Amino acid sequence: MNLKTKYLGLDLKNPLVPSASPLSRNLDSMKRLEDAGASAIVMYSLFEEEIAHESEELDHYLHYGTESYAEALSYFPKAEEYNLEPDAYIELLRKAKESLSIPVIPSLNGITTGGWIKYARHFEEAGADALELNVYYIPTDNRLTSHDVEERYLNVLSAVRDSVGLPIAVKLSPYFSSFSHFAEGLVGAGANGLVMFNRFYQPDIDIEEREVLPGVDLSDSAAIKLPMRWIAILYGRVKASLAATSGVHTAEDVIKLLMAGADVTMMCSALLQHGPAHIQKVLADVTKWMEDHEYESVEQMKGSMSQRSVADPSAFERANYVKALNRFKILQ
Repeated sequence: MNLKTKYLGLDLKNPLVPSASPLSRNLDSMKRLEDAGASAIVMYSLFEEEIAHESEELDHYLHYGTESYAEALSYFPKAEEYNLEPDAYIELLRKAKESLSIPVIPSLNGITTGGWIKYARHFEEAGADALELNVYYIPTDNRLTSHDVEERYLNVLSAVRDSVGLPIAVKLSPYFSSFSHFAEGLVGAGANGLVMFNRFYQPDIDIEEREVLPGVDLSDSAAIKLPMRWIAILYGRVKASLAATSGVHTAEDVIKLLMAGADVTMMCSALLQHGPAHIQKVLADVTKWMEDHEYESVEQMKGSMSQRSVADPSAFERANYVKALNRFKILQ
C-alpha cells in the first residue's frame, strides 16, 4: 500500500502532518510524533508580537537611566543584536533537524512587513525544509477595503518570498470575497502551498466579571467540510500544494480530504485530545480502508472527488445549498 504524497516539493511517506501546536514545543514531543508515523512536522508559531515585545522590553531595561553617564550608551549593543526568545525557537529547529528524519517546517505568524520577517532567513539557515506563513489577521477598521486586506497578505508574503528560497505555504482564513481569485494571487506572489483553513479562536464574555476571555475550542470532524469544499474547487486550478487543516480526526476525514484534492491533512485537536499515538491508529485505519476498497496508492485517490472530477460540479456551489434545504426534514 503506497501512502506516499508530495507537499511543497517534499516527498512524504504519508499524508498525516501535525500542524502547529504545543506538541512541537520540545524535541521529545516531536520525536514522539515522528515515532507515531508523522510524515513531517509544522512547528508551533513564532509570533511577530513576541519578537517585537521582547526586543522592546530588553532595549528598555538596558537603556533605562544610562543617560546619566555620557559614555554608558555606547557600552550596549542594539536590542536586535541580543539573543532573545526567538533564538531559542531557532535552536529548537536546528536540534529537530539534527534528530529527526522527517521534514521540519517552522511557522511564522505576523501581519506586517516589519523586521520580524528576517527570522524566515534564520529558519532557512537553521535547515528548515519549508516555511508556513500564518497571516492571522482580523480586520476591524471599517476604513479598510477588501483590496486593502488582500494587499496586506500579499505584501507580507512578497517580503518573506524575497528573503528566502524555501518553499512557502500560506495558512489562510476562508473570509475573502473571491477566494479562488485570491488563491491565484497568492500563488502569483510566490506561495508554493495553501493551508486551509485557519480557525480563529473566538473570545467569550464573562457576564459576572464583565471581562472578555480568550478561549480555545477544539475542533471536531464537522469542521472539515469548509476546507474540503474549497480544496475540491481549487484542485487542478491553482499550481500549488493544498493542505487541509481543521477537523482532521479520523481516517474517514483523511480519505475525504484526499479525495477532494488535498496533498496532506494536518492534525492538531485530535492529537491534543488523544496524544501522538493517534497518528498510528489513523494511518492503520486509512490503510485498511484502501485495502478494502482496492486503492493501491494515495495518488490514485487524490482529487477523485474534486469539483472537476465529479459528475455534478455544481454540488460544490449553490446547488448544494438548495438540495440541503429541500432534503432537510423537520423533527416532529
